[in-house]
Amino acid sequence: MTTDASDTPDDASDTPDVTITVIVYNDAERLPRAVASLLAQTHPNIEVVISDDHSTDETPRVARELAARDARVTYLRLPENSGGCSAPRNRAIDIARAPFLMFLDSDDELPERAVELLLSAHAEARVDFTMGAVERVRVDTGRTSTWMPHLVAERRTVAGIEAEPALFFEHLSTSKMYRKSFLDRNSLRFPEGIHYEDQLFSAQAYCLARAFTVIPEPVYRWYIEPYGAAEAASISNQRHKLSNVRDRVYVQGLIDAFLVDSGHAGVREAKDYKFLKHDFRMYAGDLPFRDEEWLRGFADIVNPYLAGLAPGAYERLPRAERVVLQLVRDGRLAEAQLAARGLGHGVGPRETSLDAEGRLYWGGTVPESPGARRELDLTELGLDSRPFPGAQFRHEITRIERAGGAALHLSVRTYDPGLRLPVGPQVARLVVAPGRRRLTTPFRLDPVRPGVYEGEVTLDLTKARVPADGFSGTRHPLIQLTDGRLRNSGLLLAPLTFPRLTARVPYHSGTTPHVVTAEPEGRGAGRLQLTWTPVGVTARVLRPVTRRLAGAKGSRVRRGARLAASVFR
Repeated sequence: MTTDASDTPDDASDTPDVTITVIVYNDAERLPRAVASLLAQTHPNIEVVISDDHSTDETPRVARELAARDARVTYLRLPENSGGCSAPRNRAIDIARAPFLMFLDSDDELPERAVELLLSAHAEARVDFTMGAVERVRVDTGRTSTWMPHLVAERRTVAGIEAEPALFFEHLSTSKMYRKSFLDRNSLRFPEGIHYEDQLFSAQAYCLARAFTVIPEPVYRWYIEPYGAAEAASISNQRHKLSNVRDRVYVQGLIDAFLVDSGHAGVREAKDYKFLKHDFRMYAGDLPFRDEEWLRGFADIVNPYLAGLAPGAYERLPRAERVVLQLVRDGRLAEAQLAARGLGHGVGPRETSLDAEGRLYWGGTVPESPGARRELDLTELGLDSRPFPGAQFRHEITRIERAGGAALHLSVRTYDPGLRLPVGPQVARLVVAPGRRRLTTPFRLDPVRPGVYEGEVTLDLTKARVPADGFSGTRHPLIQLTDGRLRNSGLLLAPLTFPRLTARVPYHSGTTPHVVTAEPEGRGAGRLQLTWTPVGVTARVLRPVTRRLAGAKGSRVRRGARLAASVFR
């Protein structure tokens, strides 16, 4: 069935239990997969509305074919492109025939029991919506994980968002099944003309619902493509655009206003914490890779909003995140980039300063304002007293160059902000393991001033022991320091601008040749990144054979792999 946005479908005696809206725009390739996941549901009494935001590719033809094959599918085409997710969802809500509603994006899927599970939860308790776990699938690696797993670990019915304000973190509209009467009674629709509409819609749903049920089973399969083409990237993957920052902050302001108007100001701190911990944190991880102009624009957008957030929201954050936030608020943007490279990794600062009371702060000078001193205070980290394996050092490559063949010569600077290392030269080790066996390269770090050491090390990649059938993957070398029998392993941060270096490694000791690439990691901390790629006849013949035998265990298979490698090299 095909309809224009203004049409109203005829009444039917076979009313579906659930209407699922699939929004689509120029996604003819993946739309059939999304719809197939709905038609394969274990609860078959559903209505599928393909809501097309005026696609210009083959989507209309594909959608009409899908509708022609199954009477449960309806095709709705908007008269013009809206540029977002809200309008196609809203138009589908208007024509939905079922008492319960769900939403699906055309590049995702529903697990086969999603409808059954969420509908059963509605049958067990009179609630306004039910929600379940979201399975995230990395398109590039195939790895799966659960979105916000701690929030959906336990089955329960929640009597309003005040009972569990942490659920603001689960802001996806697609992981839920809504009672249509609840949406209609509250005139709840997706806000049109803005991005991050899910965040506002979900915040409103949480606040307006008298009760909702959470189940731990997966009800949505979300495909993540972190390295997709920029023009095809989802809104969430367009953080490099300042307009993206502006949209996100604007939506937060709308949520804040709604909380006040609806009488839910009491959950504002929880919502502010969610913004700092989730939304701002995503941008913070990208700061080392942004240029000066972008950083200034970012600060101009976020700082007025950050100034109005609840102080208690900041206090709930880890110290490393509070430091980045304060450096951005103070306009110390180059330092914010340095601090952001350690987020989540326990990387120390380059410099610290002490006040008259012995309190330790980020940076070379004691902050002037009380607010900055509160946020940049590192005293609680115990940099000078924590157990040595957890001590926070900072290892940076200051120069990297090819040293002939597949060897890299590195100049390394180590910062010791807690003054944990004894005075004098230190023995350090550069460690990398492309297989089960580590390649460990000792080198010397000499003190250049208190808390700063420098050294030179040559990493010969031909000495790295790889498995007999080769190794395909990426590794990030570590720096190891010791204190007696205690060992500390830390990240090795690379210059983010050094060019990619590539070398062919023959590995004549009984395994396939490889091409090894050295480059800075393109995200996160920006570590030194080494990637091995098997090449040659052994890669084409031996690796496929040994992978098929991977299920067989024992030394016989390993010996066979080594023998085959020696024949093919």
